[in-house]
Amino acid sequence: MTSTPDVVDELHRRGLIAQSTDETELRAALAAGPVTYYCGFDPTARSLHVGHLVQFMVLRALQRAGHRPIVLVGGATGLIGDPRPTSERQLNAPEVVAEWVERIRTRVAPFLDRPAAEQGLPAPVYVNNLDWTAPLSAIDFLRELGKNFRVNRMLAKEAVSARLNSDAGISYTEFSYQILQANDFKELHERHGCTLQTGGSDQWGNITAGTDLVRRTHGAPVHALGTPLITRADGTKIGKTEGATVWLDPELTSPYAFFQYWLGIDDADARSWAPLFSERPADEVAALIASSQERPQARELQRALAEELTRLVHGEDELAQAEAAGRALFGRDDLGALGEGTLTAALLEAGAVQLGAEDLVDGALPTVAALLQRTGLCSSLSDARRTVKEGGAYLNNERVTDADTPVPADAALAGGWVVLRRGKRNVAGVRLPA
Repeated sequence: MTSTPDVVDELHRRGLIAQSTDETELRAALAAGPVTYYCGFDPTARSLHVGHLVQFMVLRALQRAGHRPIVLVGGATGLIGDPRPTSERQLNAPEVVAEWVERIRTRVAPFLDRPAAEQGLPAPVYVNNLDWTAPLSAIDFLRELGKNFRVNRMLAKEAVSARLNSDAGISYTEFSYQILQANDFKELHERHGCTLQTGGSDQWGNITAGTDLVRRTHGAPVHALGTPLITRADGTKIGKTEGATVWLDPELTSPYAFFQYWLGIDDADARSWAPLFSERPADEVAALIASSQERPQARELQRALAEELTRLVHGEDELAQAEAAGRALFGRDDLGALGEGTLTAALLEAGAVQLGAEDLVDGALPTVAALLQRTGLCSSLSDARRTVKEGGAYLNNERVTDADTPVPADAALAGGWVVLRRGKRNVAGVRLPA
């Protein structure tokens, strides 16, 4: 596998580079031969979220160009917590952090393992910085690492400076974080010959602390790339939907909900994010953006992103299920073909209620009108009856003609669900009593 000299151009074209240490030197290093590079992720939650996908786009682009990726999950730095500008992080228990490290590693591995196996690209290396940080004594930390850092420069870091000037202040624990992260670059340079670190531009101070440390201790030319911070057109962080985070772990955000998130993003965000998140050729991305401007109601760009990213994160089978669920819920496919997991995830996302034995009337299920009201699809029984009379109510995609007929017991789909729909787009699920 030979490396290509134009990967930096690709990253620039896609808007994935916000800053770099010395781009001329970096281009020369990448053109000279395979480079080992890394990106680190701290386990501050059970899963990474969609905002982290930007880092994997960089990791994958460099891997396609023939360079070797290292993914670091911070079992040590996750115990400390990167300083935030406003307040100190809550420290999580070591056993919790250890569990999150393994969960994250398992979830992100296919992003780089699949290209390595299927396309013969360089195989990724996975590391945990607890392996070299845990054996480090306090004396070694101060003598071997601390002596290479100047407090005045550490104080100038943006997050540290903000905390120093706040009522909250900053603890020595968080203040020392940048030393631990810098040591990661040094260790990876020594263990794997790593010469490039990538990460978010909000981490730039910590990232450059690492390049400085390697140069001080080894005199080696090492490099860094910072990616832009991605926000929506309204200024909020990517990956937030109605206050909830969109996770990469299917236990926290179902593949259906993940697919629907991308399908529902604003037109302006879709056009802005398409080059960042799509690995399609530049001309295809440009054509999709042009189509979005000419025919925004078709939402071709959103659908393309939803398909591509759901495939990347969850795989082909889950993408097919997510697409099938969307088609079935809105009357275009057979609801009975959906598995329980997919149907449950889709209905919980759309809105659902659970019936109990107390909801039965003389042993019979409630009427369609009652359930339309119970789910909020209709504001009242009279509204529900009017909707049925006008032909706008559906039970399991079959038009309802009698609002006051009890739901038949054999209407239950996988998992005991029935699906109610008002019009074309308003859907809710009702789980029948067992």
